[in-house]
Amino acid sequence: MRETTRRADPLLCAVAAAQGRVDQPNALFAALDDALKSAIGHKLFTILTYDDDTGEAARIYSNLPGPYPTGGRKRLAPGPWTEAVLDRGEAYIGRTRDDLRNVFADHELIASLGCESVLNMPVRWRGRTLGSLNLLHGAGWYGADDVAACLPFAQFALPALLTQS
Repeated sequence: MRETTRRADPLLCAVAAAQGRVDQPNALFAALDDALKSAIGHKLFTILTYDDDTGEAARIYSNLPGPYPTGGRKRLAPGPWTEAVLDRGEAYIGRTRDDLRNVFADHELIASLGCESVLNMPVRWRGRTLGSLNLLHGAGWYGADDVAACLPFAQFALPALLTQS
């Protein structure tokens, strides 16, 4: 008989356990916030859903509800960001304040929070982007390795996003 020690990722386990709690989606979103802060890091963390019919994004979670309250909506203009994240389901990494300025109308508010880089991680189902996890931090914080690290966490958000649609 082979003796092995199996170690599960404690952050992924915490998020998985949160999915079973009754107080959804808050339990899951808070667990994702905590896990991603430990695994990758962020100052601002939001979760958005996307509506194909209206072309709008809706904020359903924010760790900073003062400047970024839940319920906020914005129309998304077609362009390279929407084509990559929404259409193709690719993560977007902005490494500098200029990158954020080129993509986000609220770049000044983002900068005022000490954030100069972003990782927008799409949550996908059946070839569609239903939403995204959005992590923001200081300049140059995110890199390609963070996309792979964020992917399983993003997909854990799927059940909550499916119920939001």
